Amino acid sequence: MDITMAVLLVLVLGLLMVKFALFQPRNPNSPPCISGWIPWLGAAFQFGKAPLEFIEQARVKYGPIFTVFALGNRFTFVTEEEGIEAFLTSKDIDFEQAVQQTVQRTTSVPAEIFYLNHSRLYSMMKGKMGTSRLYLFARTLCQELHEHMDYLGTAGTENLSDLIRSVMYPATVNILFGKDVCPTNKSDIKEFEEHFQKYDEDFEYGSQMPEYFMRKWSKSKKWLLKVLEKVVADAERANPSESNSKTLLQHLLDNLHGKHLAPNYALLLLWASQANAMPVAFWTLAFILSHPSIYKNIMEDLVSVFGKAGKENIEISEDDLKKLILIKWCTLEAIRLRSPGAITKKVVTPIKIQTFTIPAGDMLMLSPYWVHRNPKYFPDPETFKPDRWKEANLEKNAFLDGFVAFGGGKHQCPGRWLAIMEVHMLVVLFLYKYEFILLDPVPKESLLHLVGTQQPTGACRVQYKLRQ
Repeated sequence: MDITMAVLLVLVLGLLMVKFALFQPRNPNSPPCISGWIPWLGAAFQFGKAPLEFIEQARVKYGPIFTVFALGNRFTFVTEEEGIEAFLTSKDIDFEQAVQQTVQRTTSVPAEIFYLNHSRLYSMMKGKMGTSRLYLFARTLCQELHEHMDYLGTAGTENLSDLIRSVMYPATVNILFGKDVCPTNKSDIKEFEEHFQKYDEDFEYGSQMPEYFMRKWSKSKKWLLKVLEKVVADAERANPSESNSKTLLQHLLDNLHGKHLAPNYALLLLWASQANAMPVAFWTLAFILSHPSIYKNIMEDLVSVFGKAGKENIEISEDDLKKLILIKWCTLEAIRLRSPGAITKKVVTPIKIQTFTIPAGDMLMLSPYWVHRNPKYFPDPETFKPDRWKEANLEKNAFLDGFVAFGGGKHQCPGRWLAIMEVHMLVVLFLYKYEFILLDPVPKESLLHLVGTQQPTGACRVQYKLRQ
């Protein structure tokens, strides 16, 4: 089928979908709907220009609950307390059905295999990356971070995002997939990073659009899957019998139905481990470096725990990280300020929220980015204030009320505690080993994406120098 016929087919299907979506008699109890006038596309153009701004403008104009029709789907946003509670607790909505098509389009895992595997793999991941097992990762993670920081040399000038990526990518891959299983040396890593960066940058569009409209993205996806075939084969061949000796990839292989799709699940694991942790690390360091009093307090804490800053290859334990609570507060505050534009669940049974009835089939959307800017939950919400996290009971792994960056209910991100520890440890080592000077203002966040941690709009160069 050529591209012209494909476009015509999409438009014909779109017209049919519109007949049943746009032109059906509107239930008077439904939320106000922003539908646009183009079949199938609906309000996609207006929404896609700057979705985060669109959400807030729609909230102001239409109220706390509204629907956007785009790309043949109805997206109903909830922005106030009653809607948030329903999103987190209602049994009338389903997470698996909401994300299945995204997983299929971005990793080529068919629906029947996804539903067969999801609950089992989620439970396994949650158990293997839970707080009680972080000690299994801590020592190796610290060693990996040290090893890849050594390649930075004694001094340099670099974009902070690139600096973090050069250390975090190989360290994370090695602890999750196994030492040197994925390309991590400098000669191989460049091509791998280029393809992964393309895959990550357009992941959101790839999750919504037919793949033949996304040729460069599709090429990178196929390239990564090909590389991961060998990664999976090597991991399977070296799979030990002792559970605590297994990598997370090997645990995944042990629990997977449909072994021929192991590279596809490895791609999903790779994206999940990289796409959010690296921008969170960027924002955490950028905010710290741009707030001199916080930077000073952190350095005093580091010296009190490890001695004079600059000592080589300190070992960091979980107990050490607990003493460095300000850095953890900074990490959580960076996550709060740069959270995903939206998380989603699918309405499977009509659900009543306030005076509205949300029909089955709608995607129910919650925006952590905007919830975290509600002064009811977070006074002075636009300000970076790490000490607000004093009120959270982090000893019992409880976040602040209104903090929904990792979702809620039984489908919170299973890797959240490992990701927080990873960023925490990276920041400790960077600040302990190097003096940093910001050469650029901290950039604004991009308002163009709903999926994942917000990305910076521009470069943020730093000058770094090994402490003596």
